[in-house]
Amino acid sequence: MSGILSGMRVVESSAFVAVPLAGMTLAQMGADVIRFDLPAGGMDAKRWPVTRDGQSLFWAGMNKGKRSVAIDVKSPRGREIAQEIITAPGEDAGLFITNLAAPGWTDYEILKARREDLCMVSLKGDRHGRPAVDYTVNPAVGFPHATGPAGSAEPVCHVLPAWDCIAGNMVVSGLLTAERERLRKGHGQCVDLNLKDIAVAMLGNLGIIAEVSINGDRREKHGNALFGGYAQDFVTACGARVMVVALTLRQWANLIRVTGTRDAMEQVSRRTGLDLATEAGRWNARDEITAVLAPWFAARGVSAFATEFSRSGVTWSVFRSFAEALGEDPDLSHENPMFTHLHQPGIGKYLTPGSPYAFGGHGREEPRPAPALGQHTEEILAEVARLPDCEIASLFDDGIVASGRDDVRLAS
Repeated sequence: MSGILSGMRVVESSAFVAVPLAGMTLAQMGADVIRFDLPAGGMDAKRWPVTRDGQSLFWAGMNKGKRSVAIDVKSPRGREIAQEIITAPGEDAGLFITNLAAPGWTDYEILKARREDLCMVSLKGDRHGRPAVDYTVNPAVGFPHATGPAGSAEPVCHVLPAWDCIAGNMVVSGLLTAERERLRKGHGQCVDLNLKDIAVAMLGNLGIIAEVSINGDRREKHGNALFGGYAQDFVTACGARVMVVALTLRQWANLIRVTGTRDAMEQVSRRTGLDLATEAGRWNARDEITAVLAPWFAARGVSAFATEFSRSGVTWSVFRSFAEALGEDPDLSHENPMFTHLHQPGIGKYLTPGSPYAFGGHGREEPRPAPALGQHTEEILAEVARLPDCEIASLFDDGIVASGRDDVRLAS
């Protein structure tokens, strides 16, 4: 294994999105990421989307390049072995990430007693330790009431698990920060994160808390308009829908130049008394601006303006379904060096992303398949836990550990 984090060993106990994403991010940068799984599979074993025969594409996507050890951590001996793996010796080991911290055996203080310099990141739902996911955090902090068509009353929870995605990368940042302090000062630590705090922090970072507190404003639904600037979707003559953004002055100048609407926009400015050279002016005049641009798009198909838009620096995109994006966008193809056609055992060959990072001096890591359940159990017990062959055989006989089987796909 190569990569910028080659030699680092991280142990993962996880489910859902955030921590599996963190482990995969580290694995794609070259770390040896070992994840625990129950012998019968964990919570993500059959998580949708799945193939027609029930193999989890979610699992295959979130666990690329990791190693799997299947241990019955419900048993005392299984928990002890898991602790041995987490706290195994090595300068670049003793790194643990989890959103499944279990009182009594994966508490930081208990693990620290085995390895003083352990670096651990524990992700919870909220600061009280209660469970939470994007679909509960988003309603709690207000975003669904600002999402959806203008004038609509029903809250809309968008499908992207944004806080999980952000949390996954914060787990990576937290672990690498703790490991850096360990390298400098020689001690480990536990980093505590929770999903709701990540969301409410961003609520403040984006100025939304201050908007309510200082201005007393309630953010309304504005459909596809860009709050505080100008962006709008338009239907073209060919029936396609495009999104056009003019957030900056340059983007605005490019848009009105290419569409030939400068005179019409000056009339809008005079009529409304708004300066369209400012974001606030464009926001407040958005309906008038859209009324000028809508007929221009309605009279043209995408092919009539796509080349000129791109050549002239207009910020725009065509609306596509997932399937259309895969079929039409070269950034979602082998033309993008991030992608390769990977053969995932039990599923087949399909387009798969590697890491979005491209580090200077390091070749781009090609994605590696997700493991089968317990695929690496025996080698991890021998190499990391350093158990003798006779004990490993006994653990298999007693059902405390399991090895990979072609008909079972890992998850957790």
